[in-house]
Amino acid sequence: METRQLSAAHRDEAVALWRSTGLTRPWNEPSDDFDRALAGPASTVLGGFDAGRLVATVMVGHDGHRGWVYHLAVHPAVQRRGLGTRMLREAETWLRERGVRKLNLMVRHANPAALEFYERLGYEDAKVTVLGRWLQPSIPDSLRSRAREGDRPGPC
Repeated sequence: METRQLSAAHRDEAVALWRSTGLTRPWNEPSDDFDRALAGPASTVLGGFDAGRLVATVMVGHDGHRGWVYHLAVHPAVQRRGLGTRMLREAETWLRERGVRKLNLMVRHANPAALEFYERLGYEDAKVTVLGRWLQPSIPDSLRSRAREGDRPGPC
């Protein structure tokens, strides 16, 4: 697998991968996430390619202090071959090269498989609680309640 930073030309392919792995949520437009990651000076989306086909992604960024990872996805046809681990390690390298000392990530409570994956790679519970507040009142109440309940159509 060859890894490299994605460009805007890869947006639709990356979003399709995220949808196929259950990473998207109805209250969060994945195309917007992709575009923001590429537009920011402290974030990007890395892609893993096999025979020219996008088979894995990871969105990575930092706030100058801590790094964050989102949208770690591997195409279902090639899962369990170490590609998720490789993409996570690529994200760690990207952060190290920018002087970031710690990587944080969030795992939904309803997803023990993802939690086990990260724990196998040396990640541990940081004993903090992530709090959130909707800043966009246009998000329907039905979607807000699904988010609060830990809506789980996919892995992360």
